[in-house]
Amino acid sequence: MAIQSTWLLWVFGGLYIAGPALAWILGLMAAVTLYLGPALPQHQRPPPLHPTILLWLVGMLAMLVILIVGHVLNGLGLGKTIKSSIGWAKGWALIALFPFAGAVLAIRPEVIYRAVCRLGLQTLILLPLFLVAPFIGLPGLLYVSPLKIVGGSGPEYFAVILYTLEPGTGVPRWQFFAPWAPAAGMVAVVHILCALEEKHLGWKIIGVGAGLMMALLCQSRLALVALAIVWPLAFGISQLRRPWTWFTAAPAILGLGLFAPQLQMLLDQAIARFVGARADSSRVRAALGRIAVERWRNEAPWFGHGVVENGPHLVEYMPIGSHHSWFGLLFVKGITGLFALLLPLLASLWMAARLSLTHPVGRVALSMLLLLTLYSFGENLEILSYLYWPALLLVGVAARTASLKRRLAVAARDASTPAS
Repeated sequence: MAIQSTWLLWVFGGLYIAGPALAWILGLMAAVTLYLGPALPQHQRPPPLHPTILLWLVGMLAMLVILIVGHVLNGLGLGKTIKSSIGWAKGWALIALFPFAGAVLAIRPEVIYRAVCRLGLQTLILLPLFLVAPFIGLPGLLYVSPLKIVGGSGPEYFAVILYTLEPGTGVPRWQFFAPWAPAAGMVAVVHILCALEEKHLGWKIIGVGAGLMMALLCQSRLALVALAIVWPLAFGISQLRRPWTWFTAAPAILGLGLFAPQLQMLLDQAIARFVGARADSSRVRAALGRIAVERWRNEAPWFGHGVVENGPHLVEYMPIGSHHSWFGLLFVKGITGLFALLLPLLASLWMAARLSLTHPVGRVALSMLLLLTLYSFGENLEILSYLYWPALLLVGVAARTASLKRRLAVAARDASTPAS
């Protein structure tokens, strides 16, 4: 229901509120279910929490502790600490709460896939309005919702925008229900990965088609890269147990070795075109990263600066560490914050990769985690978690499946062990 209400929530400027509210409600339901587990009938009891879910919970709780320590060390005061803690509850906390809910509650992934496809139908119906808006004189920004009073990183989270114009060229660019165009590209890829798992061919075509239109019209370079590599890589990993995979890989690896210089040249050209497509944007992003790393290393290596700071004129006064989760973590939360995200992410990738060998939801979760890893180098993951939460929920479903699989394996082993 929440997924299918996306456009309605966007009209009222409520998406930024709905995501965190849903996360905390589902998290509370999961906690109650886990607490009451022993009293429930056997078939209703949730499986034991997978270690990766515990890592996410500990890691994101550590983010709050690190935040408080950083504020104390930098003398930022109680007011800023409370404000930043609320920001944590609407950002980093979601990255743990949604997997936690998916791991405990009996959520069928097929429900998420169909809901995404239904949302895709709504998108296709609204698409003509977005496409003609810049050419018939409609304003790009329609209004900013009064709900912005609840607070957020900026009015763009509550703005109802039909299109934006690319600076310098004046070419229209669409961000749909996301706060900016590259974020729309990330959501589009999440939706495509979900739609690809839909069993009904008609709904699959609608879901994939809507996602592709969003990815193309937002003109995000990273979205196009993700489309090219995320699903094929996840699929390849999921097939590692099959002999044909190795027979196919052998000549491919031989070809890579024979044509390595030519391939390296093509790769360099592709990277140059990628950077040159928006040279100013690439320059600003690189400068933001250099400033973040330099100030982290020299000023606050362990717990960071506590809060985001705007950069100099060189980076157009954009926040230091923005557009990059790892640089942002180093600057705001230091090396401790970086490891609070890195460890559960690596553990989840390993869990999903192993599960993908035997279960489809493992492949889906792996593709979502690969997407998050890729986008961690181009976006700040925490501020967009209210949009890509279906991906986090599916990671939790995969962890639940892995726990159930482990429990069945233990039960089978115990049953086969002769009594002493």
